[in-house]
Amino acid sequence: MARSNVLVVDDDPADLVYYRTVLQRVGCSVVTCNTYDEALDCLGAEQFDLVVLSQGSAAFEGRRVLQKSIELDPGKQVLVVARVLNMSCYLEAMQLGARGYLEEPVPERDLVRAVETCLATSSAIAA
Repeated sequence: MARSNVLVVDDDPADLVYYRTVLQRVGCSVVTCNTYDEALDCLGAEQFDLVVLSQGSAAFEGRRVLQKSIELDPGKQVLVVARVLNMSCYLEAMQLGARGYLEEPVPERDLVRAVETCLATSSAIAA
């Protein structure tokens, strides 16, 4: 996988460490944010190939980050990771432009596969 810039947004410090470790292991440059407001600031300041976004509850607190990501770049790859699988949130995320939706805990191989798929799609769109 080519060196890709990934933004990871999650309010759980242990999850941030897990995602950063796995993604760096496969060659990604990773920026982490533990609040949605911090993520919105990062989106305005830096280009990302992929956003990995935590959905903490059925309230889908990360909705603004997903919307801003797609607003800035309609081809942006956003992978939503849900602590609690919720069909309404899944449908909303996909309708807003998310490219994938996983349920925690995400095994490393599943995370890597989803990230590689998103990044391959991003490369194909850019070409």
